[in-house]
Amino acid sequence: MAESATQQTVTKPSQRLVFLDVVRGLTIAFMILVNNNGNEELAYWPLKHAEWNGWTPTDLVFPIFLFLVGIAIVFSTASRMARGEAKSSLLMHTFRRAAILFALGILIHGFPHYPLATLRVYGVLQRIALCYLVASILYLWDRRVVTLVSVSAICLLGYWILMRWVPVPGFGMPGRDIPFLDKDINWVSVVDRRLFPGRLLENTRDPLGLISTVPAIATCLLGVLTGLWLRTQKGMTVKAGGMLAGAIAGLALGCLWAIWFPINKRLWTSSYVLFAAGWTLLVLAICYFVIEIRKHAGAWTYPWKVFGANAIFTYAFAELLSTVLEIIHVGKAGQAITLKDFIYTRIFAPIVNPSFGSLLYSLSYVLVCFVPAVVLFRKRIFIKI
Repeated sequence: MAESATQQTVTKPSQRLVFLDVVRGLTIAFMILVNNNGNEELAYWPLKHAEWNGWTPTDLVFPIFLFLVGIAIVFSTASRMARGEAKSSLLMHTFRRAAILFALGILIHGFPHYPLATLRVYGVLQRIALCYLVASILYLWDRRVVTLVSVSAICLLGYWILMRWVPVPGFGMPGRDIPFLDKDINWVSVVDRRLFPGRLLENTRDPLGLISTVPAIATCLLGVLTGLWLRTQKGMTVKAGGMLAGAIAGLALGCLWAIWFPINKRLWTSSYVLFAAGWTLLVLAICYFVIEIRKHAGAWTYPWKVFGANAIFTYAFAELLSTVLEIIHVGKAGQAITLKDFIYTRIFAPIVNPSFGSLLYSLSYVLVCFVPAVVLFRKRIFIKI
């Protein structure tokens, strides 16, 4: 009897964890929701990014997904190695997948005109590609916990030192000659303007710039460490407790570091990495407890498994559809508005108030994106990159 109980509380390394699919689907659905407000200015504050320092729930979406990418690296690598694939083959797969993700991101941003002189290089999929590439190569090279922790610490501490203590060329020392974390005068924005002038999302800066990818790599590596933890032979309650402890530590350390290095999603500050990792681990711990330990994986998980099964496809579909709604105009010449604004103002804005209408538009948009996702899911078509 005791032996049977032990077997029920240990997750086999090869066992598929449903809770990861659910969290991934929840993340993608929320990402689509916050990226498609009916009216960005009138949307409720949780559905908008913080202006600069500080955070909102929306600011936690991308790091959660990037964290999940790190977990997936561990499980997918183990699965491929179990099938007998060599490291060289895994490395080639890593490069190929990263290249496809990066190219897909550029294709989405440029759609449908692709202005070569101003085409944005940075983006969500591009950052995922770079973080996935670095984290995968490191994991294939050395998967020891001490190595992964050390590299993560170097990324976070090195980024803090650079942003706080290294003079910005042509401007001086942050905190002395220029305001610390000034929006336009910091290492991230200055380097991006010199590398890609005219190609940045916010003209003078880009929230997904080159140097800020360094701490984002740490986000992915923290996911790798969590993946290693989940694949151990420890009991399920111990794993849940470990993730909960990690959540508390991440939130506490993130808030503490924010005293000297403010939480800032647009610069992906080191405090933001730890703070977002804390929230991610909290969500993972709760879902792991509910789904894997308590076995409450009923009908409520279905839509999230649908979104999670083809996460990249669904995200790409949502982004392309959003662009289509922006480029199609309706109305008389000189008074035409975008199809998106037409739908929002004529259908959703009059419901209760414009802010509530903006939320209804976002929810409706998620439902529209759910349709192709559920079709693929029912046909058991899973688009892999």
